[in-house]
Amino acid sequence: MLFGKEHVERYQATDGAEGHEWQGTTAALLTTKGRRTGKEHTTPLIYQKYGDAYLLVASKGGADAPPEWYLNLQANPEVGFQVLGDKFRARARTATPEEKPDMWRVMVAAWPDYDEYTKKTDREIPVVVIERL
Repeated sequence: MLFGKEHVERYQATDGAEGHEWQGTTAALLTTKGRRTGKEHTTPLIYQKYGDAYLLVASKGGADAPPEWYLNLQANPEVGFQVLGDKFRARARTATPEEKPDMWRVMVAAWPDYDEYTKKTDREIPVVVIERL
């Protein structure tokens, strides 16, 4: 199973032929700019298409603190995104309270553990919307 840096490297080298299909779901690559360092960080994340946008969940497995990539995109919402061989610049935003219920259902269908993660934390787990620039 691909994980972390190796997942990113194999995905990039094969345009997602290795790494897009992951544990029964699909993964994309999100590149954010570090809010403290200014360096780019690429993270493989479960995603789903949603109309013209893509969805991610900032769950960190139900941890009380959000993932670093989410903190980075809050500071700088312009990101890089890759789905298979399609690499593009995008704007990331947190789903509104009105949008989130339907988007959450889409993401739980792709990764049922998201519902379990909500039981591990009091933190509101955000759904992130990625919109192509």
